[in-house]
Amino acid sequence: MTRALRLMSETPLIDGHNDLPWQLRKQFNNQLNTVDLNTLKTTHTNIPKIKEGRLGAQFWSAYVPCETQNKDAVRQTLEQIDVIHRMCQSYPETFMFATSSQEITEAFRLNKTACLIGVEGGHSIDSSLGTLRIMYQLGVRYLTLTHSCNTPWADNWLVDTGSEPSEHNGLSPFGKQLILEMNRLGMLIDLAHVTVAVMNQVLDMSKAPVIFSHSSAYSVCPNKRNVPDDVLRRVNETGGIVMVNFYNDYVTCSKNATLSDVADHFDHIKKVAGAGIIGFGGDYDGVTRLPEGLEDVSKVPNLVAELLRRGWTDEEVRAVLGNNLLRVLFEADKVRADLSNVKPDDIPIPYEEVENSCRTSYGYPTTTDDSAIHSLSTLTLLLTLALQTPIILTAL
Repeated sequence: MTRALRLMSETPLIDGHNDLPWQLRKQFNNQLNTVDLNTLKTTHTNIPKIKEGRLGAQFWSAYVPCETQNKDAVRQTLEQIDVIHRMCQSYPETFMFATSSQEITEAFRLNKTACLIGVEGGHSIDSSLGTLRIMYQLGVRYLTLTHSCNTPWADNWLVDTGSEPSEHNGLSPFGKQLILEMNRLGMLIDLAHVTVAVMNQVLDMSKAPVIFSHSSAYSVCPNKRNVPDDVLRRVNETGGIVMVNFYNDYVTCSKNATLSDVADHFDHIKKVAGAGIIGFGGDYDGVTRLPEGLEDVSKVPNLVAELLRRGWTDEEVRAVLGNNLLRVLFEADKVRADLSNVKPDDIPIPYEEVENSCRTSYGYPTTTDDSAIHSLSTLTLLLTLALQTPIILTAL
């Protein structure tokens, strides 16, 4: 354990997914004035556990359920972003808000836990690139493309179980627009919760490395929420990261698991695709069952010690603790810089793909014009090609 704690004092432990903000809504309706994170006993996460667990940086999940889709998903997601900001501001001696690899490193130097935000589920943006951009401005640095429901532009992982039909054969044309806009923004693309088809389509087209913020290895536990070996290899080839989930059902495909079972996922991913694609994505406060030895955030050093016991080198452990994620963030920012001259995509999703009783059509044509629709589709395709290949479009 001494060696594990030494490494954790030198490299920030960065966790990809924690649902404490959702617990704050469920248990307290986001009334932080009634909560003390120093003494909170009803969650996997509180400040003493964070300190004992040597948590260097956390992507807090701004999650709202699929039931909010086409209703009040955007409002509720904004409220979750707000509660994350307020939580981090309320404990300045513990937390420091961060949006970049440099800010994570600075927080670690100051002995604080960096607070980052990930939005879990594409339904949270209501099929709006403008909403995506606003969330980026509010500090969101990854979007999980789906939760456990299809969006109007992407299929979710349940499609691969056969329990839900595919609606898009992966991504729709608008879904592909979204990927390119996320690249332009510098927002990480999170492929946890999507189908294998979506995984491969994004890996084909994204200019930036992708993340799986809380997924494990399918070959170890064949649950469709986990990542198959061929995709693990592609993540390695494209410089991405798979942040291992601790939920028992994704670790052993059963209700019981141990810390050693979680380490088996680390070992397998390392064997298939190398230590350079692995991270921690515990899913604390978002799951009901956790492995023996990893019952809460304070226990993570036990897993680091287990990896060392299994022969992982100091360099490999530093990589999975945080260096891999720092690299991915840095690369996404480089892509953002490379695309700085590309204008924001303001082509909306076709209205017929999102039409419902809760949605108005302001701004869309009032009559169908086939030639206009054809021109819009052509422009979308040209934009996609221009951002994927070194084609220079000149004004005509």
